[in-house]
Amino acid sequence: MSGRPLTGSDGPDAGPGRRLGVDVGSVRVGVAVSDPGGVLATPLVTLGRDEQGGSDLRRLRDIVGEYEVVEVVVGLPRTLAGRDGPAARAALDYAGALAGALPVPVRMVDERLTTVVASRTLSERGVRGRKQRAVVDQAAAVAILQGWLDTRATRRTP
Repeated sequence: MSGRPLTGSDGPDAGPGRRLGVDVGSVRVGVAVSDPGGVLATPLVTLGRDEQGGSDLRRLRDIVGEYEVVEVVVGLPRTLAGRDGPAARAALDYAGALAGALPVPVRMVDERLTTVVASRTLSERGVRGRKQRAVVDQAAAVAILQGWLDTRATRRTP
């Protein structure tokens, strides 16, 4: 596999195709995928984080191939002041490892409060406790990816 460097949120567009959204946590990794037109993000899977064995990175590589993904969007959890704290550094490290394992670009995007918003939305819909923990990471990945897709659409519109 030829890994590629990380790209910022305003880097060159990868063209048409599906995108993968990734919400990196210390225990779980939420994954969302877009439609082929890059309009709508939907939840896909929650993976267990495997810092020692890397099974989560291998599964993401398989998903990229299976869904013919052209680009991966990883959330960067900055502080409210816009600084990179421990969670942001962990996400950057994870994205760097992912970029080294994938044949497609990996893009970092600001994702402040996506998990908080996802948890609140799920609670409002009556999803709580153990059921919420099972899907909150996917919901956060959807929020990350959908936000980026919406911004991308705005930038591409004449």
